[in-house]
Amino acid sequence: MSTTPTTRLTPTDSPLHWLTDALEYTGDYFQRTVLFADIMRRRGNQYLDHLRQGQPPVLTFSYDILLDGREMDPPTNFYLARIRDRRTPSQPRRSDLKEKRRLLIATSTRKASTRPIIIIDPRAGHGPGIGGAKRDSEIGMALDQGYPVYVILFTTRPLAGQTLDHVQLAMARFVETVRDRHPQAGNPAIIGNCQAGWAAALLGAVRPDITGPIVMNGAPLSYWAGVKGKHPMRYKGGLTGGVWQASLWGDLGNGMFDGAHLVAGFEDLNPANTLWDKHYHLWANVDTEADRYLEFERWWNGYYLLTAEEIHFIVDQLFVGNRAQRGQLVMNDQRVDLKAMKGPIVVFASHGDNITPPQQALNWIPAEWGSVDEIRRRQQTIVYMVHGTIGHLGIFVSAGVSRKEHREIIASIDLMEFLSPGLYEMVISDDDDGIRQVRFEAREMADILAMDDGDDDQVAFGPAEAISSYNDRVYRRLVRPWVKAAVNEATAETIRQLHPLRTSRYGFSDLNPWMAPVNRLADEVKKQRRPVLPNNPFLAMEKFFSDTVSKSLDLFRDCRDRATESWFYAIFDNPWMRMISTGEATDGAAETSGCRAGRLAAIDTGGFADAVVRIMVALAHAGAGTRRRSLAAYDGLAGRDVRLADIHGRTLSEMIKKQSGIMKSAPEAALSALPCLLPCRADRQKALAVASALMVNEPDADSQVIRMRDAIAAVLGN
Repeated sequence: MSTTPTTRLTPTDSPLHWLTDALEYTGDYFQRTVLFADIMRRRGNQYLDHLRQGQPPVLTFSYDILLDGREMDPPTNFYLARIRDRRTPSQPRRSDLKEKRRLLIATSTRKASTRPIIIIDPRAGHGPGIGGAKRDSEIGMALDQGYPVYVILFTTRPLAGQTLDHVQLAMARFVETVRDRHPQAGNPAIIGNCQAGWAAALLGAVRPDITGPIVMNGAPLSYWAGVKGKHPMRYKGGLTGGVWQASLWGDLGNGMFDGAHLVAGFEDLNPANTLWDKHYHLWANVDTEADRYLEFERWWNGYYLLTAEEIHFIVDQLFVGNRAQRGQLVMNDQRVDLKAMKGPIVVFASHGDNITPPQQALNWIPAEWGSVDEIRRRQQTIVYMVHGTIGHLGIFVSAGVSRKEHREIIASIDLMEFLSPGLYEMVISDDDDGIRQVRFEAREMADILAMDDGDDDQVAFGPAEAISSYNDRVYRRLVRPWVKAAVNEATAETIRQLHPLRTSRYGFSDLNPWMAPVNRLADEVKKQRRPVLPNNPFLAMEKFFSDTVSKSLDLFRDCRDRATESWFYAIFDNPWMRMISTGEATDGAAETSGCRAGRLAAIDTGGFADAVVRIMVALAHAGAGTRRRSLAAYDGLAGRDVRLADIHGRTLSEMIKKQSGIMKSAPEAALSALPCLLPCRADRQKALAVASALMVNEPDADSQVIRMRDAIAAVLGN
């Protein structure tokens, strides 16, 4: 197929050049239309082939199944697999020098014995595998850095009666299995995308004994949060009456909720992209975009089911009820306290995400802990990172995001345990030579709350929740018996197959006899393909028309969203509706304790190891943000002195937390007390030398770090 633009034979100043342009454009228009129709046909066939195969995960990597949830008690449709290949022979490792140097920097910051990483993809309408659908993905980044990688996958159809309580028990069993396979590596790190992010957080809150660091990518834990005029999705549940619709669709599905409804809801957020932009982009670039488009559509068109019990819990408890943030969520007869998570917590969000905006991903942190002091008191470390533009899917699908943000998050997973307890923003920057530098800058709760608009707009969600609960009770008592009596598995499957998202796929496949000529015609077009010249005036008119259609749909969306928001607050944000609100306050107040007094009591107790760690903590946090290289320096402690031989792993992490607490409570007194920990002058010199060699001996050492070292030297009399 030739993709070389046609060479114009008619001079541009000829009276016939407009006719020539029109003929060239008409031919190109016809060819693009045929090729576009053929891609739609291929998409439909791909959808049918995927169904015939049982909708397997869209993973690029091969894997071995270790545990099948269908054989467990209680049974679920989840299973645990280990990724077993790194790269296929057809896709060799990049030889690019810059990429090699970046990989070297990332891998050099870790110990040889690495903890396993478990990656969980969202179960929100689509199937699993998107976290490893490309080589440049979360799985690929973890494999490149030598981590053992496991994935939690799921089948298309859940087992009858399956609940999220059952799923949580299965996931806990999977995590325990991974932990037992790597007994010397620490608890597994868990990376959860979207829905799987909050599922991982709930698991970490209930089972902090088995979970390590938890990374949440685009995960909504503060569903009521958002900014007026920007995030309309949070209003839809209230305006449609709440959770009763989830109950209805679960009953119409004979106990199963069709994930295609969730996908349709996502697409409805951006009608310009759904109805026009993505199709026009494919049609306009039909010679180059087919493979990329079909690769993504294979996952996007895989519609998975949830049980009616699962979707009811998600909508009622998490979305409409916002119970996770409010401390009212109960799973397996245990109250879920998000503050109970022990390992470092990493939250990755984006300002370009209209499904899980930063407010929904982050506002649960101030709601739960109240203050950074409370985070420190509980010896917790929370790190967040906010992308400027990437959309919701791009957070865990984009190859560019994987090569940068996910690569650096994964490279920092082990080292985050060496951060002093507190709240940090992870900042990634490129030096002139292209080598990425990562630092962790201390933040306050006000930095998170500053992303909000400052309005107390969540008050209206209380009445919406109360109305939702009332409507659901009415539906269950008065309507559900009639619906269940009219539905069986045959009618449920008919309703699923008639969903517009499905009919639009197999309607353009080879099942449709009208598509039979398209394949043959496309083959002929490819042989004679002649793209139009880029400066063709009719091509400019086409792009102008496309922009007009797209902007018109955007205008419709904006008007619809403004009306949705206005109606929501008109209905629920008034004195009469507030009277029916539950009025339950968020359980996020900071607790008072005598921890500071306890820390100060230990300020002048300890020995050589305590003094070295205290000095290193002071140096690590002296500059403008804590560099990842400084955290990596802790790994070198054990080999510097016989008295430090046992200071590694969990022991080192706990010692850092202890000394960090002392430094934060009384920094000047903590440094002044160093001579008490080091009564011998030789030990003082040795301690400062060890800490300085690991923390300061860099050509680009921060001037504040150097001043801190000099101040400590003065205290020690060196």
